Amino acid sequence: MRLCDMAAAFATPGRGPNAPSGLDRCRLHAKRFDMKPIEGPLNRVAQSVDGAQMLAQVERWAGINSGTGNLDGLREVAGELSDAFAALPGEITLEEPAPVTQVNAGGQEVEVEYGKHLVCSVRPEAERRFILTGHMDTVFPANHPFQSLTWLDDEVLNGPGTADMKGGIAVMLHALKALEGLSAWEKVGYDVMINADEETGSLSSAPLIERLAKGKYAALTYEPAATPEGTLAHARGGSGNYSLTVKGKSAHAGRNPREGRNAIVAAATLAVRLKELQRDDISVNPARIEGGAANNVVPDHAVLRFNIRPKEPAAADWFASEMNALLGEVRQAHEVDIHVHGGITRPPKPVDRRAQKLFDIVRECGAQLGQDIDWQSTGGVCDGNNIAATGVPVVDTMGVRGGKIHSPDEFMIAPSLVERAQLSTLVLHRLATGDAL
Repeated sequence: MRLCDMAAAFATPGRGPNAPSGLDRCRLHAKRFDMKPIEGPLNRVAQSVDGAQMLAQVERWAGINSGTGNLDGLREVAGELSDAFAALPGEITLEEPAPVTQVNAGGQEVEVEYGKHLVCSVRPEAERRFILTGHMDTVFPANHPFQSLTWLDDEVLNGPGTADMKGGIAVMLHALKALEGLSAWEKVGYDVMINADEETGSLSSAPLIERLAKGKYAALTYEPAATPEGTLAHARGGSGNYSLTVKGKSAHAGRNPREGRNAIVAAATLAVRLKELQRDDISVNPARIEGGAANNVVPDHAVLRFNIRPKEPAAADWFASEMNALLGEVRQAHEVDIHVHGGITRPPKPVDRRAQKLFDIVRECGAQLGQDIDWQSTGGVCDGNNIAATGVPVVDTMGVRGGKIHSPDEFMIAPSLVERAQLSTLVLHRLATGDAL
């Protein structure tokens, strides 16, 4: 029996001996999750999560290619999501992306097109408000061969974006739908933001994230769990992407090479010297050098692209100072011009006292549901980094359990749709009804 037939049974209370055995375990590197009864009306609300509907939505959404650069696909998914989130009592808008540029292989700065970002605002006048975020884009472009869904067994669905993060969007939506049935929830408000560019750094949605996050009581982001067992990502490092455009002077490589200024050599020098700046609290990854000309021409242009991963804000500041000094040295030694494009796009995300309290609440709510919640630090980044930079406590891996994201082997453990929606329901109710933070 397929999970689409079993999900409703999973979402109902009192799974007895007649329930399908596949629902009593998660087969792929997962722990057992037994739903414990919760006192009061919250038990009814948590048990009302509709697993069959969630799964059907994920299958439909994941069946639409929405690679970050596929604007037509993103428009289609945005329409689907707008219809789905219309079940909430809020205003839905599609926000224009902020202008973004990048440096092409020739060293020219060009504008990049992005899709619109969905926002659902509910009770904006409420005193206590939350922000919940997700993304509709995937890493798989329209011409990528990974386009279809495959059931690996009764519980594991392989498909583009199933875990990262169309499953997480369903978790978010159905937790909110369940909570709207509680009178206590009517006293709080929230903004849902689902952007179209997370997989490329949220460059066109960063101002929107910052605006919506400021002043919020707490935030939840629905990236997939860090492991198939459901582990949360704790502290995160930051990330910065740079393009250095080097302009030299062309000359004949045989007749007058000394009159040239070799941009490739200058870029290569920068790559080596930048790598030497790496230390324990910051990694530096020179990734690509583009440019050059025919073998008998001294190249007059090159573009060096690199990424840095600072663990703390101080490391990012130190690197900026060292890089600027290095650029001055290379300009002088190689007699070239160097233009810097880019910078830190995801600030480091340390876990302060309030953020740790939020993690503790998630763990406590998980225990109520029979879910063993743990966490670990990671070098990966997401929109949680941007939210934390505004001072708002955030847990950013509240989505489904799964794995092998960003590859054709990406999978979602389908019973976790209901599990994680129930977890969010309890966490948000706790945040709404007490002075938890």
